[in-house]
Amino acid sequence: MICLDYAATTPVDERVLAKMMPYFREAFGNPSSIHRFGQKAEAAVDEAREKTASVLGCQPDEIIFTSGGSEADNLALRGAMMAHKDASKWILTAKTEHPAVSKTAIQLEQEYGFLLEWLDVNEHGAVTVESLAKAVCNNTTMASVMYANNEIGTINPIADLAEVAKANNILFHTDAVQAAAYLDVNVNKLGIDLMSLGGHKFYGPKGVGALYVRKGTNLVPHLTGGSQESSLRAGTHNVPYIVGFAEALHLAAEEREARIAHVKPMRDHIIGAILETISDSRLTGHPEQRLPNHASFVFKDVDGNLLLQLLDAAGFACSSGSACKTGNPEPSEVVTALGYSRDWALGSLRITLGAGTTPEHVDAFLKTLPDLVTKARSLNQG
Repeated sequence: MICLDYAATTPVDERVLAKMMPYFREAFGNPSSIHRFGQKAEAAVDEAREKTASVLGCQPDEIIFTSGGSEADNLALRGAMMAHKDASKWILTAKTEHPAVSKTAIQLEQEYGFLLEWLDVNEHGAVTVESLAKAVCNNTTMASVMYANNEIGTINPIADLAEVAKANNILFHTDAVQAAAYLDVNVNKLGIDLMSLGGHKFYGPKGVGALYVRKGTNLVPHLTGGSQESSLRAGTHNVPYIVGFAEALHLAAEEREARIAHVKPMRDHIIGAILETISDSRLTGHPEQRLPNHASFVFKDVDGNLLLQLLDAAGFACSSGSACKTGNPEPSEVVTALGYSRDWALGSLRITLGAGTTPEHVDAFLKTLPDLVTKARSLNQG
């Protein structure tokens, strides 16, 4: 079985696992305990916080560890909006966001009475400076725009968007869950106030993430209890996972250029070959401003889920967009936002490469795909 779905998740790097292992048994203390077991665990969390902060270019106390990217998104949006209790306040985001952002924004509107405006995206699914500038008003509290799109790979101009937010005195959050594996996540270069990360997208463990919170940004905690994580996120620290998260992020930053050099030529080969060999196929997302491991397409008159099943039977694991949308017969919000009609939008395919991908895997996939698209079309029409 060949995995071409590294955007959904990645295997834990052996070096990351080696760092984690002692904290499951030998150094198993609770960081909130005063005794030496607790002190050792607390030191590990402190070191992980410093390691994470050094990659982000921020202060260690600006890092809040969470259970993953989705929780970090929830804390950012709900925490910031709840800190501004006036319900006449606006939140700006796009329909191309991960559901952890878009559904949180919808809940803030429906359950709490905040005002929500959807930002326009261009034909590549990017939020432009113009669309943000047009949407901002005096009562805007925050904008949330993802760094790189999980479904179509498009990279948004985050530093430019953050400048617009700063000029208008509004908070700017970015979901960098997909981006952190390959892009620079230095928060000062980006100029953002809040940023979400998830460990399992860059060869760390599942179930751990982080939220960067710029000093002076007021958030209401969404998980109350103990005073862990600056009283913003109660609960006993998941020490081995936090240690693993920090090590994986450190390695992603340190090895960024080499990792890009490994995946990008194979990605370019996939894009060129598919557009050339398969009729009625189109690349989704930006042709250049996209994640280096990410290729995504729509095929006319194809059932994307059926194509995934055929690929799976042939020994290839791919996705039809977001891993969170599996089994949904409706076209993805992201692909629909690009303006595709239903006969195109239902036929989406995402191919994402990673550390384990080889040119041989890519060649085998490119030999197999055209016939499977033809088969999926005939089954769809039959």
